[in-house]
Amino acid sequence: MSFIMEPSSAAPQPEQVEEKGESFWKELIKFTLIAVLIVVPIRTFIAQPFIVSGASMDPTFWDGEYLIVDEISYRFQEPQRGEVIIFRYPEDPSKFFIKRVIGLPEETVTIFGDTVKVKTVSGEEFELEEPYIEESRRSNYDNITITLEKDQFYVLGDNRIGSSDSRRWGPLPRENIVGRPFARLLPPSQIALFPGRHTYNDASLTRASSTPLNHATSSAQ
Repeated sequence: MSFIMEPSSAAPQPEQVEEKGESFWKELIKFTLIAVLIVVPIRTFIAQPFIVSGASMDPTFWDGEYLIVDEISYRFQEPQRGEVIIFRYPEDPSKFFIKRVIGLPEETVTIFGDTVKVKTVSGEEFELEEPYIEESRRSNYDNITITLEKDQFYVLGDNRIGSSDSRRWGPLPRENIVGRPFARLLPPSQIALFPGRHTYNDASLTRASSTPLNHATSSAQ
């Protein structure tokens, strides 16, 4: 590396020092503006970090985990059953919740004990098998039947005995959905892309019997 040094006997030149000072501040302001123009749109429209707070999604997500949330995909596609989403809490939009999508628009969701059944728009009925729930975290006290409107989703926490979700405050409006976890960065041992996503297949969908779905209540509790 080469260095160019002024002779020690040279007299200081205040005007040069002033110019360098002005140049520094101009560059700093320019850098700040560029950073704002790049970062703000990304944070607002594409992705932003979230930290999991609470136990409602145990054991899929633990308290304190650091997530990068994809905020752009749902501008072009709809959330699917089994996906984990981040959304604004309907009763207080300043808060963000993380839950799993169980029911899609215009479907009927029935929960009886720890059994979740879905009736699709086409009339097909099936029971969900949910391997992401630990036995000790299942709830055996729910008795709910609800039909969603065209812009509503039914969401539940994986920790059914410790989650505030659609069972308590009702369906989630589509407009409240922010995005989905794209990456889990912390802790390092749990780094993953699209963490928590579950795709239901024929092995995880049990066709409902001819017994009608339980209609003990018409709204979420």
